[in-house]
Amino acid sequence: MKIDFDFFKIQRKLAPQKGRILISEPFLPGNFFSRSTVLLVEYSSTGAVGFILNKPFEAQINELFVMASGFTPELFVGGPVSGDNLFFIHTLGDQIEGSIQVQDQLYWGGDFEALKLAIATGKARPDQVKFFVGYSGWSPGQLDREIAQNSWLVLEADPELVMKSDRNFWLESVKNAGGHYETWKNFPEDPTSN
Repeated sequence: MKIDFDFFKIQRKLAPQKGRILISEPFLPGNFFSRSTVLLVEYSSTGAVGFILNKPFEAQINELFVMASGFTPELFVGGPVSGDNLFFIHTLGDQIEGSIQVQDQLYWGGDFEALKLAIATGKARPDQVKFFVGYSGWSPGQLDREIAQNSWLVLEADPELVMKSDRNFWLESVKNAGGHYETWKNFPEDPTSN
């Protein structure tokens, strides 16, 4: 019987593209990307843009902006770029002018004033909008090199799961990837502390 000890080699080679998720290998270093799941909202020859789906921000959205009473979605760290700006994804479609379709019923950005109006009038529920401070960005070819170095597993994204994502989404994503990737969740974050 042959035992596969190459747990970290990415065997599934799905290409990155808008609307897919990136799952970091378990020991990818750094505060932002360690055990992260990232939604790609843009991918082209000029680079890539995404949002980390499982790193909650230390403040609540209502501490940064006055929102309608009862509208309290969780705020996430989207990545290391533009950390003083707020971004959002949503399932509101053309209700928010200027939105960019990421896939099926999943959209990125748009007119923030239109979003605030939809929230104030009850036309947007907290489960339809996800907010991020900052974003994740890659220069041309950078993400492809990182994927070739086995830093990221690329998978199709389920919009419903993306909108429900929380601090446990990396574990859930690894589990959903199945196969030998499921063993990733069993490795300690710091293998030297064992």
